[in-house]
Amino acid sequence: MNFEVFVDWYQGLPPYLRAYWTIAIAMSVVFAIQMTLTLIGLGDTDSAGDIGDMDAGGADLGDGNGHTMDTGGAIQLFTIRNTINFLLGVGWGGVCLSGVIENRFLLAVAAFVCGCIMVCAFILMYKQLMKLEGNGSYRIEESVGQVCEVYLRIPGSRSGSGKVQVSFHGSVQELPAQTEGDAIPSGTKVRVAKVVDKSLLIVERL
Repeated sequence: MNFEVFVDWYQGLPPYLRAYWTIAIAMSVVFAIQMTLTLIGLGDTDSAGDIGDMDAGGADLGDGNGHTMDTGGAIQLFTIRNTINFLLGVGWGGVCLSGVIENRFLLAVAAFVCGCIMVCAFILMYKQLMKLEGNGSYRIEESVGQVCEVYLRIPGSRSGSGKVQVSFHGSVQELPAQTEGDAIPSGTKVRVAKVVDKSLLIVERL
């Protein structure tokens, strides 16, 4: 199929189906680039522009004893990576089901469900990969002095916890972290200053 034939075919599609094809093709290209960058080690974390970076200071609720209730799992749903996965599922779901579901509203609902399934599938896959990558044999004290990257936004003045990704002997661990300075968005490089209660990292900007 040459380009002119493709254009004629594309323009001949109904507007709603053209939208699904546009989303599917565009997100497939972005997804392929993302996976390529991940494989070569340049796309391991979402960029600092993720929705997860939005000020959600209330997301980490303290218990009054310096500990926090980590609600990062919900925030991490809203990331650039998951948005791409969702749109990929919506696009291809709409394309593949358009020949089965004639009602446009039901097709939109089915495409939305496909997008949610795609996000859940990649979250589960990522968690399994992280479990395989980490061997569990590390001492958290070894992180002091290390430079690492913020994975989940860290509120300022130790008002809540975020998360950082720290490498231990080749395995990557996600650990809770706080900072005594200003809030630190995800994607920022930080240094581990100390460990509190053998479970919480105190980090500082480089």
